Amino acid sequence: MDMLTSLRAPDTTLSFEFFPPKDEDSAEMLFKTVHELNQFHPSYVSVTYGAGGTTRERTRAVVQRIIREAQIPTIPHLTCIGHTRDEMTEILDRYAEDSVKTILALRGDPPRDQPNYDRSGDDFKYASDLVRFIKDHPHPFNIGVAGFPEGHPRTQNRLTEMDHFKAKVDEGADYICTQLFFDNHDFLDYRDRCALAGIDLPIVAGIMPITTHSSMKRMAELAEGSNFPAALLSVLQKAGTDKAAVRQAGIDYAIAQCQGLIQEGVAGLHLYTLNKSGATTEIVRNLNL
Repeated sequence: MDMLTSLRAPDTTLSFEFFPPKDEDSAEMLFKTVHELNQFHPSYVSVTYGAGGTTRERTRAVVQRIIREAQIPTIPHLTCIGHTRDEMTEILDRYAEDSVKTILALRGDPPRDQPNYDRSGDDFKYASDLVRFIKDHPHPFNIGVAGFPEGHPRTQNRLTEMDHFKAKVDEGADYICTQLFFDNHDFLDYRDRCALAGIDLPIVAGIMPITTHSSMKRMAELAEGSNFPAALLSVLQKAGTDKAAVRQAGIDYAIAQCQGLIQEGVAGLHLYTLNKSGATTEIVRNLNL
């Protein structure tokens, strides 16, 4: 069964996200994680892409190695910023050679060392431009796009946001993977609004467990507008300064969140692993997928 077929099947799929390692030691840790998580037979895994394409070669190397060693369908992320049409064609040609079947098409962020990056010269202004370009490539890639259950950070008007999202989907997207969220009501409302907009695609829920107080604060800074519901804050507060208790409270919350989504018939659960297997393993073992 291919990935898209499995996403439309009655059972909830499972997938994992990794990021390209910076050095050889980190690479070995990553692939140890990949092999440990392969025991759960994920429908696919994905590999992120650095801001402005800064991890282009490292992303491809990870994708190639996962396909070769673990034989898991692997989806590279690809972003608009900083790429010409010729560069994008070369990237897609190489992924076609690697037998990659699906691309996650994103707008992306400018390089962190260029906060005032001028996008006027970019060939791809929006993710919808990239989706259209990938769709026109001779290799028949499936295409995923990002969804935002809590709202897109750059679009405060939720009606306009859905219009823009519908335009992106209509360019040829095949499935949706959401940004992380902590309140299932946000996801379910988003799924309903997609249906009202005539969007009939599988929607995969992005889940990340909070395992430290510092990671939550860092997430709040990076993900503008993130909603940390009182139920989550309460269990973390009760754990106090006990690091093991905080970690367990965050994992238990994520397990409950996933169980609730499964009961609501979510197409898939996509776990952000941070290249570590511990918390992810504990969550998956409690889901009986």
